[in-house]
Order: sequence, then C-alpha cells, then structure tokens
Amino acid sequence: LADSGRRVVFMGDDTWEGLFPKKFFRSYFFPSFNVKDLHTVDNGILQHLYSTVDSGDWDMLIAHFLGVDHCGHKHGPDHPEMAKKLTQMNEMLRSLVDHLGNDTLLLVAGDHGMTETGDHGGDSEKEVNAALFVYSKTPLFGTGPPEEPEAVPQVNLVPTVALLLGVPIPYSNIREVMAELFSGDGDAVSVALQQLLVYHINAKQVDRFLHSYSLVAQDLPVEQLQRLQELFSSAVEEHAQLLAQVQGATLVPPEMESRLGSLIGRFQLYLREARAVCTQSWARFHPLRMVGGCILIAASCLLCYVASELAAASDSFYRSCLLYPLLWGLMVAVLVGLARVFTQEGLDLLLVSSWAAAASQLGFFWHWRGQHPKRTRLVGSQPPLASVSLRQRLRAWLGLAFPMSILLFRCGAMFSDSFVVAEARVAPFLLASLVLLLVGKLHWDGRLTVPEGPKQQLLGFSSYRREIWYLLCLVAMLLICVRLSVFFHQCREEIPQCRPSLFLSPLASLRNTRAKNLFYLLCVALLAGLVYAVRSWLRHYGNLNSSDPLVLFVRWGFPLVVLCIACYWAVASSADDSLGKLQELVQVAVVAFPWAVYGLASMGLLLLLCNPMTVFAKDTRESAGSIVTPYLGVPSSEVDFLHVIPQIYKRMQESQKSRLERGSCKATVAAYGLGSVYSAALVIALTLLGFLLMLLHSERLSLAFLLLFLEAFVLLHIHTRARGLAGDAEPFSVPWYAVISWLLAASQFFYSTGHQPIFPAIHWNAAFVGFHLDHSTNLLPAVLVGANTFASHILFAVGCPLLLLWPFVCEMPSSQKRKPKKEPREELQEVEEHMMEMRLRESPEKFSAALLQLGLKYLFVLGTQLLACVCAAMILRRHLMVWKVFAPKFLFESLGFVVSSICLLLGISLVMRVDCAVSTWFSHLQLR
Repeated sequence: LADSGRRVVFMGDDTWEGLFPKKFFRSYFFPSFNVKDLHTVDNGILQHLYSTVDSGDWDMLIAHFLGVDHCGHKHGPDHPEMAKKLTQMNEMLRSLVDHLGNDTLLLVAGDHGMTETGDHGGDSEKEVNAALFVYSKTPLFGTGPPEEPEAVPQVNLVPTVALLLGVPIPYSNIREVMAELFSGDGDAVSVALQQLLVYHINAKQVDRFLHSYSLVAQDLPVEQLQRLQELFSSAVEEHAQLLAQVQGATLVPPEMESRLGSLIGRFQLYLREARAVCTQSWARFHPLRMVGGCILIAASCLLCYVASELAAASDSFYRSCLLYPLLWGLMVAVLVGLARVFTQEGLDLLLVSSWAAAASQLGFFWHWRGQHPKRTRLVGSQPPLASVSLRQRLRAWLGLAFPMSILLFRCGAMFSDSFVVAEARVAPFLLASLVLLLVGKLHWDGRLTVPEGPKQQLLGFSSYRREIWYLLCLVAMLLICVRLSVFFHQCREEIPQCRPSLFLSPLASLRNTRAKNLFYLLCVALLAGLVYAVRSWLRHYGNLNSSDPLVLFVRWGFPLVVLCIACYWAVASSADDSLGKLQELVQVAVVAFPWAVYGLASMGLLLLLCNPMTVFAKDTRESAGSIVTPYLGVPSSEVDFLHVIPQIYKRMQESQKSRLERGSCKATVAAYGLGSVYSAALVIALTLLGFLLMLLHSERLSLAFLLLFLEAFVLLHIHTRARGLAGDAEPFSVPWYAVISWLLAASQFFYSTGHQPIFPAIHWNAAFVGFHLDHSTNLLPAVLVGANTFASHILFAVGCPLLLLWPFVCEMPSSQKRKPKKEPREELQEVEEHMMEMRLRESPEKFSAALLQLGLKYLFVLGTQLLACVCAAMILRRHLMVWKVFAPKFLFESLGFVVSSICLLLGISLVMRVDCAVSTWFSHLQLR
C-alpha cells in the first residue's frame, strides 16, 4: 500500500511501529504492553478516530483497540470491567457507522480469541477462533435471500483487502481470498464471473510464489509441486476457454453457471492444497544436529557424574581434568572459527560452540582415562570389593539405585504427553515417594531400631529410636505441604474438567469486599510471620547480636520491605472507579512502592556481598577500664551512693572471676553466630529474593511461597535426620536422594506458583510491577517475567548449598536442656565439640571439593531432565502433540536449566564469599 502511494493511517497498538517502521501516512501510537492499562490505547484512538474519518484524508484506516484484550488478561471475561469495555466498543461502533461514507467498507475483526481465564496464545478453539464483522452502507451481497454461511478456515483478510484497494497481493501470501466481497449486483453468472476473476488472480500469485521459492529453497516435494502445477495449469486453461466463450457469445447459456462453479472449486482446491504443502514442508527438522545435541548433553551429564564421584581427588587432578580440557575447547573453537572465516562460509556460533564443547569433554575423559585406570574405583575412599560384604555392597547400590530410579521414572514420563500434561501432580507424587522410600531404606538397614539389650522391652515399638518419631512427624508435614500445594495450580486446556485455582487471580478481581479484606489481612500476616520466623532463627543461632549494617538491615529493613509490599497490595487491589480524586495519587503509589521494595532488596543484597559476616565477637579478657563510671562530681545524696556501690561490687566480682579463670584456661574471644555464618547469609539472601518474587506474583500466591519455604525447611531437616540415623561417615558429601528431592520440590512449586509449561500460562503482568507506562527496552520486562516464571527454580538453586551446610548447623542442640553440673574444663570441651559450620574450616580442601561435588550433582540431575525433554522432542517431532505439549515443555525446561545453573553458581559464589570473609575475620582476630 505504501509503495503504491496509498495513504494508510494507523492509530493504537504501538507494536505496528516496530513491524512497519515509517510506512504510515499518519500514525498515532500508544504504549500497549502494559496489560493492566485498560484505557490509554482506547482513549487515545477515540480522540483521533472520528475527526480522521470525517477528513477523508486516507485510503485505509487501521484502529487497533486493546482495552478488551487487556481487560481479559487483568480481570477475565466475566468481570464487570469487561462489560464496561464491551459497552464502550458498542458505542464506538454505533458512532463510527454514522461517520462512514457510502463508499467505505468497515471490517471489525479480532486477532485472537480468549479462554475462560482471559488468556490466549494456545491452539484451543476459544483462542484461535475470532469473529469478523463486515459492514457497508452500499449492499455487498446483492438483494437475494441470505444463504447459509460456509466455514472457510483458510480465508484471510490480506489478499482480500489488497484486491479491494487495487494493489497487488503480497508476494508470500498463500491464503485464500474472500471472494464473496467481490460479488456485487447482477445475475448468478455475472457474480460467478467476478468471483472467478478474483480466484484466478489469487491462484496466479500463489503459483508465482511457489515457482520462485522452489528455485531457491529446494525443500518442497517435487511430486506434490508437479501435481499442483498440473492442477493450476488445467484450471487456467479452462478459465481461458470459458472467458473466450463468454466474450464471444451474446447470450450466456444457463449451463455456464455450473461450469463456473466447478472451476471456482478447482481454484479453491489448488489454493488449499498449496498451503497444505507449504505448511508441511516448512516444519523442517535437522536430525543430524538433533542427535549431535543429544550426544553433547548426554556427555555433559556423564562428565558431571564422573567429576562428582571424584570430588575427593587431589587438586592436581582437578587442574588437569577440568582446566586443561577447558583450554582445549577454547583452542578448538578458535581454530574452527578461523577456518570458517577464511573459507568464507561465515561464522556459525552454534557450530563453533558445539565443537568447543565436544573438544572440552573429550579432553576431560582423556585425562580421566589416563590418570584413573580400570582397576581403581571411582570413589577412592571406599575399600576394595573383596573386603566388602555382600550386604554392604547391596546397601551401597540400593542407596544409589532408589533415588536414581525416581529420577529415571521422571525422565521417562517426559516421553508421554499424558504425563507432561499431568506433571503438576506427578512431581509431588514422586517427591513424596522418594521420601517414603528413604524411610523404608533406613528401616531396612536397621537404622531406626536400637540394638537389643539384655532386658527386652514389653512392647515392640519401644525398640525404635526416639529420633524416628521426629522423622515421621517431618515426613507427615512434608506430605501435608505436598497436598496443600495442589490448591495453587493453573489449568491446561487438555484437561477440560479442571478449574484454575482461585488464588491465581489478583485481589482486584474479587467483588466481595469482605473476602478481599480477609485475604489481604491473611497475606500480610503471613508475610510478617515469615519475617518473624527468619529473625527468630537468626537470633537463636546468635546471628543478630552484632551492630553491623547487614544485621541492622535484617532488624529494620525486613519489616520495612513487608510494609512496602503490604501498601502496594492495598493500592493495587483497590477498584479503579472507587478512588475518585485519589486516582492520580494511587497511580504514583503503584509505581513508588514496588520501587521501594526493589531498592531495599538491592541494598540488602549489596550489604550481604560487601560484608556477609553476622558474627558478634566479645573479648572475655579483663579490660583495663575503670571499675566505676567516669567521675561526675561528689555524690550529693544517698541515691548517688546507692548507684555507685553496686557498680564497685559488681566490678570486683568480675575482676576476681577473671583472675580465677586465668590460671585454668587462656583468654578467649566469644563469637556469637560463627557456627551458622554460612547458612545465615544464604537465609538472608533467600528471604530477600522471596520478597522480590512474591511482589511479582498476585497477592494470594504469597501463601504458596510461604508453603515453599516451609517445605524446604522440612526437607532440610529430613535430610539432616536421615543422615544422622544412617551414620554417614562422609559429612562433606551430600547424598543423591537429597539433591533429587530438592529438585523435585523445585519442579513441584513451579506448578504451585500458578505456572504451566505453556505460553498462555505466562504471567505477563509481572513485567509492569512498578511501571505505569511502557518499557523502553525488552530486557527489563523479560527479566521480570522470567523471574516470575522460574521463581521456584531461583530459590531452590540459590539455596542448594544449604543441603551441605544444614547438617552442620543442626549439630548444636536447639534448646538448652538441663544436664548434670559439670566441671569448667568439661563444659569447655563440650562447647568445643559443637563447632557446627566451623568444622568446614578444619579442612578447606574438602569444603571446596564438597561445594564442587554438590554443584555437579545438581547439574547432573538438571541435565538428565533436560536430556529427556530434548530426546522426547526429537523422537516425537512428528507426533500430533509436538507443538502443543513436547515443544513448549522443551523450551521451558531449557530456560529453567539456564536459570537454575546461573542461580546455582550465584549461591555457591555467595558461600565462597562468606568463606573469604571468615578468613579475613580470623586474620584480624589473630592480630588482636
């Protein structure tokens, strides 16, 4: 249209500006990405629509309204706000019809449909079907009685509008024209001739495109192209014969109408078959690259497993098996890149990266093969097989087999579309099964019972350890959390009887004011409860005693963050029409409160990185200070004497006690919170991340996040109790069942935070939390939406090092029980026994290797799940449900793998940062 000199005027959605830059004769763009904004685009169009129509200075006018679409996303199709927007659209159409001229055609169409929740993006009937309303003051279809309309799904507005405006049909169009608009008035033969002309133009354009495309691409089947060419040639030949007969005859015979209808049908058949051939051919795959990708991922998983089992090896081994292969990969990447550049083939980053990864993996396995002969076992700390009993061997294999069987079952489920659709219930079931199998294995190993003494107990259950009851209570709590998490699920269209959770919709969608207030108070109360629980835990382990900036932020910054979130929820849940004159103030508050949360959370994370120590050091040596307070004058009354004398007595007691203890033990420094310094930093980081992620979700999903923290806490305690009962001789190694259960919980809460691996379930509202207008770039909204989608992956990946740290933290009894009075030396020895996380610093090499081993195990499980999704998408690429189930699952699993890997690296880096701070703290302490 623009190249033909036609005047195209546009108003509305600014997405058109990026699609057709500088192509409009006149344009009025308005920000469109904020789905919470119902009126900016519509009101902007209404300001210019009628005056532009009346001016006549246009050939085609496009007005893209967005209020109904945004209202569906924000409130759903059944909300009162939707009725208001539809009423506004009705009034707009009624007024617009009055401004139309007799030679103007009005087309009212929807670009998509809407589900029951107001979303779109899938391929359900409600999403892909939309109405088309065509109106003109001049009759379009003649004056005869209306016929029953036929459903023609291939009809498209693009060729229709092009022919109506007298411009060529776009070159790459393969859609069928809507010939009914070209019928006009006249008898049946004249109408058929007009439609035949339109179909001939449409078919000739498609034939020209197929001919040009087949010369370049060479991917369309030759047999089908020949058939299409024969079909088109015969139709064109018959069309020429009919035109010659009509032009030479003074009176058209009646049987000509049937021949014209038959020829129109042949042109329609050609157009539809041509589109089917193109659609089938353009869904192309590259099996060789698919197989190569699967091999690379499988080799990476094997590398992670082998390296995790060799975590106890020397530092030189890791230097040769990890560093040198990395250098190999970089060298191969440079050589392949230079070769492709000099051969003028262009630099294919995918190919170069693949060769680099393959070279790096081959280097690793080559070094491992050379330095680790067959006769050496993977785990060097274990004794040879000859010295191990059959029962011990069976226990060792069972300890690895039962968590791996759960993992393999989950990976096998990726190949079934039914399991992928029902994965929201499969993941919690596998998690509960893994924990119950863990308890059963402990019982089978005899770890839950005490050795029978000479006095047999009367009751059978009295022979069990007392710790078993605590473990069973933890398992019961886990099962309750798993059950409760089902209440926050989103629905897929493949399950028609499913109804989405009421907790997914924001509070603004509730019509009952009392229910809205009750849910608001509950969410705020649970937020305050989370802050209280975190501060109580930190206070219990002595991490809130110092006056460092980080500790002060935990004391005062956490409540302030909760207050800002609560205020944002309050203003965001208020109805738009009930604010009156406060509307402008509320719009400012909706932006200001989220930014306050962003700023406070960023400040807390910066303080955590700068000084992650939450330790309070107290010198127990006798100070050289004065016995009493500084001299303030002669005591003037008896009250002053009563104030001074107790100070003198108290100071004399402390001095005498210090002299008595000086002979038995050296002067020490009491460090409060040192035994949990690593875990405290991770708990603070997870709490801040939890605040940010809860802000990006709807208000009532904060209940799901609190359930997530509770379940993670229970899993850590189950892992700790299970290791204690099993008597694990390697405290620096995290067992496989703990890593797999941790990742199953991450998958479980992906669904329990209202997500599904489908595009209609993405929470686009998260892109505008703290933003009133549109974004200038797509990076920031992508980060916000990604954080909303993969919230559980972020939290569990960052908190993964807790699997290593938590057993050391729980070494200290949680309560000071009454015990017989002991001598000072015995008390000192008992305190030294409970070193908690400081045991990690007794062997820094083992600590570093344990972190590496834990990260590799986590990546192995992630990579195995990703490999299953990749293989499922590759093998089932011709499956009926590939684009509906397997391909979206592959995309979401891939993005989740990337997010989890990055966050795992950040979590381990935070632990290493704390370790550096602890080393610096000890060096300063020695100088004192």
